[in-house]
Amino acid sequence: MAQLTTLARPYAKAVFDAAKDQNAVDQWDQALAFAGLVAADQEVANILANPGLSEQRKAELFADCFEEPLPEALRNFLLILAENKRLALLPEVSKLFSMYRADLERSVKLTVNTAFELSADEQQKLIKALSEKLERKVELETAVDQTLIGGVVVRTGDLVIDASVRGKLARMAKALDS
Repeated sequence: MAQLTTLARPYAKAVFDAAKDQNAVDQWDQALAFAGLVAADQEVANILANPGLSEQRKAELFADCFEEPLPEALRNFLLILAENKRLALLPEVSKLFSMYRADLERSVKLTVNTAFELSADEQQKLIKALSEKLERKVELETAVDQTLIGGVVVRTGDLVIDASVRGKLARMAKALDS
C-alpha cells in the first residue's frame, strides 16, 4: 500500500497542480474518482494487465468507459499513465488528489464511531468542537459500534482520536501490565 502511494504521489501532485491552475479542481476530482473506481474493477484490472494490448490501446479502452467524451487534458493524463504502465494506480491517484483538495479547501472528512446513535444536535456540537480543534471545516460520517461501550472513536487518514470506554479500558490494562 505504501509503495502504491509512493508511486502515485508524483502523478497526483502534478495533476492537482494543473487542475488548480485551471480552476478545475472539482471537475478533476470527480473525473479521477470515477477513473479510480473503473481502474479498481477486477475486469478492467485484467484488461490493464493484458500484455497483448498496447499501452495506447489500454488508454483508449479506459477512456471509453466514460459516458461523455473526455476533456483533452484528462485524455492526455490517462495516456501518460498508460505509457508509464501506471493506469492501475488511478485509485490511489484519486485518493491523493482528494487529500490535496481537502488540504487546499481546509476541510476534513471524519468517520466517527459511537456506541449509540448521535442526535442531530450532538452531531452539530461534535462538528463544532472538531472544527475548532482541527482548524478545518469538518464533514462528518457516523457509524454505530456497540463494542465501544461508550464514547467515540474519530478517524481521518492516519489520525485516530480514541475517546471510547473500550479504548480507555485497553490503555488502563496495558498500564497495569507494565
